[in-house]
Amino acid sequence: MDKMQEKVTLRPFVSLLFSLKIPTWALITGLAASIITTLVGLVVPLLTKNLVDGFSVDAISPLLITGLAAAFILQAVISGISIYLLSMVGQKVVAGLRERMWEKLIRLRVPYFDQQSSGETVSRIVNDTGIVRNLITDHFPQFINGIVSIIGAVTILLVLDWKMTLIMLLAVPVTVAVMIPLGRRMAKISRNLQDETAVFTGHVQQTLSEIRLMKASTAEKVEEAKGLKGIGKLFALGLKEAKIYALIAPLMYTVVMIVIVVIIGYGGIRVAEGTMSTGSLVAFLLYLFQIIMPITTFALFFTELQKAKGATERIIHILDLSQEEEEQGLEFDIAHKTLQIAHVHFAYELEEPILQDVSFKAEPGEMIAFAGPSGSGKTTIFSLIERFYEPQMGEITIGGIPIKNLSLTSWRSQIGYVSQESAMMGGTIRENLVYGLSASLDISDDKLWEVASMAYAEGFIRDFPDGLDTAVGERGIKLSGGQRQRIAIARAFLRDPKILMMDEATASLDSQSEGIVQQALSRLMEGRTTLVIAHRLSTIVEADKIVFIEKGRVTGIGTHSKLVESHSLYREFAEQQLT
Repeated sequence: MDKMQEKVTLRPFVSLLFSLKIPTWALITGLAASIITTLVGLVVPLLTKNLVDGFSVDAISPLLITGLAAAFILQAVISGISIYLLSMVGQKVVAGLRERMWEKLIRLRVPYFDQQSSGETVSRIVNDTGIVRNLITDHFPQFINGIVSIIGAVTILLVLDWKMTLIMLLAVPVTVAVMIPLGRRMAKISRNLQDETAVFTGHVQQTLSEIRLMKASTAEKVEEAKGLKGIGKLFALGLKEAKIYALIAPLMYTVVMIVIVVIIGYGGIRVAEGTMSTGSLVAFLLYLFQIIMPITTFALFFTELQKAKGATERIIHILDLSQEEEEQGLEFDIAHKTLQIAHVHFAYELEEPILQDVSFKAEPGEMIAFAGPSGSGKTTIFSLIERFYEPQMGEITIGGIPIKNLSLTSWRSQIGYVSQESAMMGGTIRENLVYGLSASLDISDDKLWEVASMAYAEGFIRDFPDGLDTAVGERGIKLSGGQRQRIAIARAFLRDPKILMMDEATASLDSQSEGIVQQALSRLMEGRTTLVIAHRLSTIVEADKIVFIEKGRVTGIGTHSKLVESHSLYREFAEQQLT
């Protein structure tokens, strides 16, 4: 991982920033204001010099006092403008990055989410983009100001007293020699801290999202140990970071104090000899701080730059991934068209085939059922039909047209999918019913009640005080399994799919709920091409065709009675369940 990170260059970071719609006027104005603030700050020591050298009650000039006051006020006002404008640029950049990442993430192919923790992905879109914002808003302006401050201060000091300036500059190589190795070490620790933060975020999110499983499994101690281990890693990295800071601060303090003591000592001698005025010495010390302080922040800037480059690498990695193109392809009405799967091979990992030479045909209006042992590939077939994955070999066609040539939006909008888990989004029943449908459709309450009635869901929805506006909780946890299934069926009715796919839609329900849901499903199946996965053969004995799958291969196709006669394993399944 470290080797990969060391290869990260500044070019991708800069390219990514320029690809965003940065408000250029705000960036230029903010930087200009920041530089003006620094330049005004360079005038203050000169005014102070004149004040000290001519110090007496009678010699205090109203013009000098006015000049000092004006310099301070001008510096404060311009500094405030600069801070606001640069913060706006930073916020605009992070918003642009998050917009692009969000638009990308929701269009990435399903295999990406199979391999990546959702918590780590969340960390990338929240934490990594925040690091880029901090660099632009805080550290980059400080770096520019520091350079301007150092150049300006050194130039003025060389004019004031070149001998003392050269003595002071001897401290610069020492400071740089200390800061560069420490800065590199800090950058490496910070990158590791980013990665561990992402991993820890992923674990926390996963644990909390499955809190009921954890408690039902009495796994509190296991998860506690995992969480404490992650916290321990973050703590250890935090301590390493603290050690670097603990070295930087005292070293810089020591260097600064040595330089100040040398300058005061040498300058005091010069003042005593009359070769330097007291005001010049005071101005010299003020300029010294305007040189030393920026140098101490440079290490932090380069550390943040390394962190931002690492974060950029991860952001660019996500942005460069291939995504689903919903609108590309043919718009095609699949009603009354034959669905055919021909010689399909598929594997999640190439060395572990899931489906091998799978072929079958679903004529318009037919009910095709899939049976076979668990893990034989039935659900994978559904995933291929939904185009969550693409087969490595073979082809899936509808009406003779490969489905990969169809627009994803057109294809998926004509398919209804009722799964065993009946996934729901947090929100209300109404929001779940219309989920994914265009807001321009303006679906009326009458229509929602109609589909709820068709799915045998109207009764329990009306029993809720808020009716359609009842909150269902995260993943629909406030509803029973049967209620969630009926809402999923109502949602399918509302979409009016041409092809209906049901993945063990009643497997987890009690007998009473199963009966109601089965009635709703039967009503939904009328006139539609239907694909059904079922472990309970009683729900598919009336299917037009049953496809029996074993270890990714189709070993039998036919009606229930035909397979009982010709297929030994199917007959064994039937004898166990139906007798």
